[in-house]
Amino acid sequence: MTKSNYSYEGSFALLTDLYQFTMAYGYWKSGVHEREAVFHMFYRKNPFQGGFAIACGLQTVIDFLERFSIDHSDIAYLATLKGNDGQPLFEKDSLAYFKSLKFLCDVDAVPEGTGVFPHEPLIRLKGPLIQCQILETILLNSINFQTLIATKAARVCYATQGEDVLEFGLRRAQGMDGALAASRAAYIGGCAATSNVLAGKIFGIPVKGTHAHSWVMCFDDEKEAFKKYAEAMPNNCVFLVDTYNTLEGVHKAVEVARRLRAGGHEMIGIRLDSGDLAYLSIEARKILDAGGFPQAKIFATNDLDEKIIQSLKEQGAQINVWGVGTKLITAYDQPALGGVYKLSAIKDENGVWQNKIKLSEQSVKVSNPGILQVRRYFDETGNIADALYLEGTELSGGCTIVDPTDLTRRKRIGPDVKYEDLLIPIFRRGKRVYTTPSIHDIRVYAQDNLNRFHPGIKRFVHPHQYPVGLEKALFDLKTKLILKERGVSL
Repeated sequence: MTKSNYSYEGSFALLTDLYQFTMAYGYWKSGVHEREAVFHMFYRKNPFQGGFAIACGLQTVIDFLERFSIDHSDIAYLATLKGNDGQPLFEKDSLAYFKSLKFLCDVDAVPEGTGVFPHEPLIRLKGPLIQCQILETILLNSINFQTLIATKAARVCYATQGEDVLEFGLRRAQGMDGALAASRAAYIGGCAATSNVLAGKIFGIPVKGTHAHSWVMCFDDEKEAFKKYAEAMPNNCVFLVDTYNTLEGVHKAVEVARRLRAGGHEMIGIRLDSGDLAYLSIEARKILDAGGFPQAKIFATNDLDEKIIQSLKEQGAQINVWGVGTKLITAYDQPALGGVYKLSAIKDENGVWQNKIKLSEQSVKVSNPGILQVRRYFDETGNIADALYLEGTELSGGCTIVDPTDLTRRKRIGPDVKYEDLLIPIFRRGKRVYTTPSIHDIRVYAQDNLNRFHPGIKRFVHPHQYPVGLEKALFDLKTKLILKERGVSL
């Protein structure tokens, strides 16, 4: 059973911040609510002090937008909200307008599984100002979290050097919704399976599991526990060997595995969940090989993350499968991506587009104006650079990109370099025009996409900085608007 989404019954239109509705009401009162506007969702800094992120969460956004409506119960609740004077926060006519809203925006987005970088739009909304505003929070909620988890998973999988990673984080996740979204994102990021059975049912993710220490403790001795488990689950035998004495447990697992083999089944392997995983895995490998089980796998758990795994690999650990839970499902040690959603253009009363910019005392927080697209340039060796540019700009002669935080850093890209534009159509006038790939295809795409980048961006310490810049015309427009807003004469 495979579905694309999971959801509760009823409307989710109020899954947003109050200020989205107070601003929407203000737009309605001011008569600008139907003006066409453009917003972009992006992030400013790579997570985990790394060199990239993996875009994820688009399917959740699609599912939400396809069912978007403000129903009777939503309106009834909004009508109960009061202002500081005790009077209703919203006029009755505005509530009637809210109820009549039909999703009519154009949505363009980077496909899930794409490697992305700071300042690049992951989603672009174009449509009535009031709709673009109301939808801000759900877009950020969906994309921020799942992108963060997919990126963490990709880092963990990179550390294992191709060995399977199992996501075991359900019990430590941030609630049921967080667990489901994270299991999905972790699979897209590269994990081979999850322990989360509901995620397996909903999304079609492979599910894996062994047994707990409680199983061993329920029997008179460890060998009896292994024997009973083998009798109950002869085709799923991974024995947890560290309940009492780890290496003695491995010897007992080998004894039971011989009985299992005599009955026509093979032990999958053993699991280590505590102690010196490097030393214990090396010694366990010797015992398994000497016992006639060179193909038996050694699974490891115990609060792993990408840096611990990298260290264990450097120590020669003989681990074949890595179960990663808490530090993956909670995106340790960065609890949020920090993505933002900014207005970049709006039509005036005459229907003419006006480019908009947000200023800041911090240059990294100055937004990019206009209706943006991202162009990725590549050659036979892989991806070369990304250019943010104003949609409609002619780039057939190549382009020069400028670092958005350092105008002295520039890169020239020739006219014959191949490219692809990353933002693709998802909705047009509220109608879905995009066919979502299967989660399995997205996972493969994510792995292939990441392989197109220089390995240096995947380093955990001082990663390579992939070139991303503003195309010169966009850079000039941004500079002009900054000077104008700061009252500097041109």
